[in-house]
Amino acid sequence: MFEVKEKPRLVEKAFLLAVVLREDERENAESLLDELEELVSNLGIGISQKKVVRVRKTFPGYLLGKGKFNEILEKVKEVACDVIVFDNDLSPSQQRNWEAESKVLVIDRQEIILDVFAARAQTKEAVLQVKLARLEYSLPRLRRAWSHLGRQRGGGVTQRGEGEAQIELDQRMVRDQITATKKEIKQVAKTRKTSRKRRLRIPLPTVALVGYTNAGKSTLLNRVCGSDVLSADKLFATLDPTSRQARLPTGKKIILTDTVGFIRKLPHRLVDAFRATLEETLVANLLLHVVDLSNPQCEEHMQTTLAVLEELGAEEKEILTVFNKMDLLASDSLQNLKLRMRNLDKDAIFLSCSTGEGVINLLKVIEKKLGLAEEIQSFLIPHDRYELVAKLRNEGRLATEVAEDFGVKVSAYPSKKLKLELLDYEVKVTLDK
Repeated sequence: MFEVKEKPRLVEKAFLLAVVLREDERENAESLLDELEELVSNLGIGISQKKVVRVRKTFPGYLLGKGKFNEILEKVKEVACDVIVFDNDLSPSQQRNWEAESKVLVIDRQEIILDVFAARAQTKEAVLQVKLARLEYSLPRLRRAWSHLGRQRGGGVTQRGEGEAQIELDQRMVRDQITATKKEIKQVAKTRKTSRKRRLRIPLPTVALVGYTNAGKSTLLNRVCGSDVLSADKLFATLDPTSRQARLPTGKKIILTDTVGFIRKLPHRLVDAFRATLEETLVANLLLHVVDLSNPQCEEHMQTTLAVLEELGAEEKEILTVFNKMDLLASDSLQNLKLRMRNLDKDAIFLSCSTGEGVINLLKVIEKKLGLAEEIQSFLIPHDRYELVAKLRNEGRLATEVAEDFGVKVSAYPSKKLKLELLDYEVKVTLDK
């Protein structure tokens, strides 16, 4: 029976390749190759060489034209590489063609990211989501796995080779596994939804950490909550959402949730596969967008994160930008970057999770954003306006809720926007005696 398993990594040296159509794309391609180098290194594969190739147009057979194709093959043989890794997406036929000619393993960025995710997934849900993504990726590539078997035995067109028969069996098995895995994910998602409902009953606001991978989200969680969640200077150090209780300067408590980091050119199947995991961002009262200020591509990383949040439907959430790792910058560079980033977001916070500088200021701003810096207020909301209670729960912080004859009496910390809405609807405010 065909199974998608972790491939044994016997290769030692990789040749990284990016193909661009215009010269002005070269700088960005080199940055993406640096990122790809880190991803490949995380799998224990050494890097022999990196190369950006410019072409006038792409070709369906090998992506490159014959001249560039032969040039790359010569270079691969010269440095004795075991694997060619494309930063571009390759079609199944292009992979087969390259492997047939080069006699080495040929993979693309998608497969590398899938392998990294598979190595880091811990919870049952994350493992299932990675399994689903890998199954869907492997389905159109089964032909490559059976290319060593005969395709035709001769005779009539109804006679098929053993390779063709095995491919059809494997395709059916993979489709069955995809269906079964989706069912498992739905069941696990139900369990997680129940757990989230239970957590939401606790009158604590939730704040979700989002951002590019390796921006320092887990380090910030550990700094604020005094926890020991894995935080390492590598891409996708943690995949599973982790929630911890944090105490703000006024003594009030919040739930802080770390989520999986984003990355440029993230395969769409992984966005879909991790949609359930990233749902934490959709139920949070506030999103902290953590950005690595020391990274030269930090502005592009910001755009990547915001684009994925929009794809998830979280663009309407209030987002507070947090620029991290300012301790890694020289004083002059830091001041210049602060001025530039203030133009992008005047409310942004600058800090260092490593040294702790600026963290207390961040917590004070979180209190203000959530309305927790103000005194608790009591409201009597008519039963036919119960949606305002739901809004208090989602957009502010609902402390208590008691049903009475003339309405629902609540104690809450409403957001500024919701305060205006309560006034507009003329909901009576009653002060506790």
